[in-house]
Amino acid sequence: MSRLHDDPFLRAQLAIAALFSSLGFQYATWASRLPAIKSHLDLSAAEVGLLLMATGVGAAASFPLVAYLMRRLGSRRLSLVSAIGLALLLLVLAEAPNYPVALLIMAVDGALVACLNVAMNAQGAALEVKYERNAMSKLHATFSGGSLCAALLASGLNAVTSTVLVHFAVAAVLLLLLTAYARPGLLAQEQPAAEESEAAKAAGASEASGASGASEKKSRARWTLPAAMTLWMGAAMAFGTVTEGAMNDWSAIYLRDVAKASAQLAPLGIAVVSGMMVLARLFADGWRSRWGDARIVRTGSALAGVGLALALLAGGVVPALIGFACVGLGIAAVTPCVYVAAAAQGSDALTLVATMGTVGLLGGPPVIGFIANGSGLVWGMAAVAASAVIVSLCSTQIRWTPQPKSADPDPGPGPDSLDDPLAA
Repeated sequence: MSRLHDDPFLRAQLAIAALFSSLGFQYATWASRLPAIKSHLDLSAAEVGLLLMATGVGAAASFPLVAYLMRRLGSRRLSLVSAIGLALLLLVLAEAPNYPVALLIMAVDGALVACLNVAMNAQGAALEVKYERNAMSKLHATFSGGSLCAALLASGLNAVTSTVLVHFAVAAVLLLLLTAYARPGLLAQEQPAAEESEAAKAAGASEASGASGASEKKSRARWTLPAAMTLWMGAAMAFGTVTEGAMNDWSAIYLRDVAKASAQLAPLGIAVVSGMMVLARLFADGWRSRWGDARIVRTGSALAGVGLALALLAGGVVPALIGFACVGLGIAAVTPCVYVAAAAQGSDALTLVATMGTVGLLGGPPVIGFIANGSGLVWGMAAVAASAVIVSLCSTQIRWTPQPKSADPDPGPGPDSLDDPLAA
């Protein structure tokens, strides 16, 4: 306990980790009760698919709003407001009276997820800059940990009661407690790193150039078209999260329907992917310090794409599990590294990249389902492999954030650093 009070980095890291785990927990909570929601609203499979797509649509449509809120509220306040909103939204979803209302609720969920996703990654990037220690990969590991805890809670409560409202009420209370825990330790943000540098230069300039700098700052406050490199980052993020989300949603079905695995073995698909991702993210901050973000993303995403493609060509349960392990290992560090690179470009760049990531995570699995429905699941999974390879290609066009000289070279699971590169 004394270490927590004496170490501001650890205190902030745990607070931000609470946000990451709460997002994973909220997402897995409603996803685990989709069958019950489907029965309650008497939905067809196509309507469930559209319900899932509504979250992606909500996230995509919210981009201008998220960018505005980041500038207006800052990452600290926006993360707290959106985390509270996501907790309360579970209660509203449990009581949705009909399908149109459920679609609206899920669209709002997508918008709130986009807000929290941007804000918490801004906090994570700020942590790395401020303390010059890598931490983003471990933070993303807590997202997976939150999802796992939500799945365990759903399983336990299902044994006691089948009432969705009771389940979601318990989950909402836990989410609010996580948010309350996070609040005191979150970083207060002032200006983006890029703008702070500009301000420092302006301070050393003449009074005339200072007046001109004020005009330029006002101009920067307005949203402008994204730079080409920001679009490359967004593409890498979108295809990376398509790979991640599709593997979570379709790996078990592939094992059962294509590889002909038994009912006992089919769930291992998700376990292998998730387990490798958590393991890799625990060590990835050390890898980033040793080899750099560019090499980690380029090599990892190529491993994911090629490994899965070879598994599809070979067929069978064992090759599939090996391919899934390659995906989990290779894709794990992509999103943390891209978030850090985007944060270095300012809040608008981070907002766009994070929104594209949310759209890929929520909208990608239904798209893979459409491909599988038209051409077969093997081709659907081949699209997942292609998505991973595209990430590797996009990574060659990105200017990656250099690793701090003082970064701990130890490749173990210790976190690392940041100052707030975004400013709201």
